[in-house]
Amino acid sequence: MHKNNMNLAIVDDHPMVLEGLKSLLQQNEMFQIFSFTKGAAVLDFILENRIDVLLLDIVLKGGNGLDFCKIIKKQSPNTLILAVSNQAERSIILRFLENGGSGYILKNADAKEIMQCIQDAINGKLALCKDVQEIMAKPSLINYEIPRITKRELQILKAVSEGQTSAEIADKLFISVITVETHRRNLMQKFQAKNMIELVKIATDNKLI
Repeated sequence: MHKNNMNLAIVDDHPMVLEGLKSLLQQNEMFQIFSFTKGAAVLDFILENRIDVLLLDIVLKGGNGLDFCKIIKKQSPNTLILAVSNQAERSIILRFLENGGSGYILKNADAKEIMQCIQDAINGKLALCKDVQEIMAKPSLINYEIPRITKRELQILKAVSEGQTSAEIADKLFISVITVETHRRNLMQKFQAKNMIELVKIATDNKLI
């Protein structure tokens, strides 16, 4: 890798983020910088040009950064791809790294930390900003005993994951709305979930639904 003359590309559909990253990186003379608002534009660019380092947002209007990471690594295995994202969920970070990412930076990281992460990736290290390191260090629920749930609770969990309301679930299972709400509360307690979205995520992660 040509450390003195590296092509660095940024993909983000927020102009302010794009400009902020560009002005930060332009201070470093070893980078020639390219910026894109769509993942598809990078895919076209990489067919004709070398990209050494790619800073990729996860949530893009024209697609998903997790998918783009996988596709770009297939097209250009030597490109180092770092996520620069607001998505701080452990499962998303893991998926990005599994798809070939070399690092993960949260958008609240300061300039010094962003530069350090890029340098770490160039030096062949896994580049995680401090907050991401803390998220990854926390044990996931998979390390815990999975709570035992009844057949009825499983039915309700599945229905909730399909987006059904308490009234719709009550109709379907021939029980009262109050009973459904009680089951939902019990499930949240069992899984120590803050809300139903988190509950469904935990249940999915543990392959219960």
